[in-house]
Amino acid sequence: MSEAIIAAYRFIHAADVHLDSPLCSLALRERDLAELIGNATRKAFVRIIDFCLAEQVDALLLAGDLYDGDQTSMKTARFLAEQLRRLSEAGIRVFIVRGNHDAMSRITNELVFPDTVKIFGGRAEAVPVDKKAGAFPVVVHGLSFSHPRATESLLGKYKQALPDAVNIGLMHTSLSGAPGHDDYAPCGLNELKETGFQYWALGHVHKRMVEQGECTIVMPGIPQGRDINESGAKSVTLVTIQDDRSVNFEERFTSVAQFERVHVDATGIDDWKELVVKIGHALAQAQHEIRSEHLVARLHFAGETPLAWRIRRDIELLTTEAKERASVIGGCWVEKIETACRPPSTATQEASDPLMELRRLIQEKVASSEIFRAELSEVAEELRKKLPRECQGIFGVDEPTFNAGLALMAGEGMEDVLARLQASEKGEQN
Repeated sequence: MSEAIIAAYRFIHAADVHLDSPLCSLALRERDLAELIGNATRKAFVRIIDFCLAEQVDALLLAGDLYDGDQTSMKTARFLAEQLRRLSEAGIRVFIVRGNHDAMSRITNELVFPDTVKIFGGRAEAVPVDKKAGAFPVVVHGLSFSHPRATESLLGKYKQALPDAVNIGLMHTSLSGAPGHDDYAPCGLNELKETGFQYWALGHVHKRMVEQGECTIVMPGIPQGRDINESGAKSVTLVTIQDDRSVNFEERFTSVAQFERVHVDATGIDDWKELVVKIGHALAQAQHEIRSEHLVARLHFAGETPLAWRIRRDIELLTTEAKERASVIGGCWVEKIETACRPPSTATQEASDPLMELRRLIQEKVASSEIFRAELSEVAEELRKKLPRECQGIFGVDEPTFNAGLALMAGEGMEDVLARLQASEKGEQN
């Protein structure tokens, strides 16, 4: 019988904690919900520390963006130091590279950590890990960039793989690029594989990515989502290097609140109470399926229904109804409601309906005109300048998403106006 393979080295790999990150969504105006999301990054980090202690790992690897730029306070820094001290007392080492947000933090260079914490500086280092006698050597490689922008690859500056050792690389990088993320120390997956390292612990992109093979490459993603664009359960990675030097890993979920888009099919529903009941069922089902304690839902209504105009006109009332259903379910929140519902119609009805004709004229003559788009962009830019820094990305982070966002808002505005005109035409009260 062959000898059992045992774990020779184990660590937790996390990245992009963004401690005490300001709320990214203007929709989080409800006090209790804002408090939940505002504290979630801290709670997720405490879970990371708890995982390390429970699993009795050898180390915690943090691949950048512990902080959230120049918003960081000394209170946040003290919290971080307290949590890392828990690991130090348990003999667990911590290896950290700074990310682009850490580089912007005023306190990055001021905080004193325990001796068990290694923060890589602007020169590449290969740090050997103390191991039991007879065990194979393990080396952790790292390099931090001191500025919030790194437009060129840092890979060539890393030390070469140490022969006969398990080499672990720690890097903050955008890889070959990711939508919604700044280019930062870009490099390709094949370039990482060619280093001869056994594991690359990456950070920067907030979506999980895994590449397996002789060189395992993991981008763990953000451990706690902050808005609907960071939806889904979030996690860190528990990595085990076996005695035969094989690398195994598993996902460990850390998010306290989970953002999700919840779809409600309103097709054929003509009774308001029936619609509200369906909202409750959809939220209960979604809350049952998530991996986190709290569901933060963005409800999206679709389908042809006689209630289409009313849903849009009375969306605040419907939001109140949905929040009431969510509170009954527990651990469930409604962040926003969107609707793409349309009234049932035939081609003949659409041709004779003045509101449908008005929609067609707006779409063809107004929304598509260069003058309208230019004026809309000017208004949006003026508004963006007045928003808090953390909300300035509401219209998009680059030109394509900016233009797409404005087109979507213009379309929504048109539908809102038509809904109110429909109510006026029928003599309904607002």
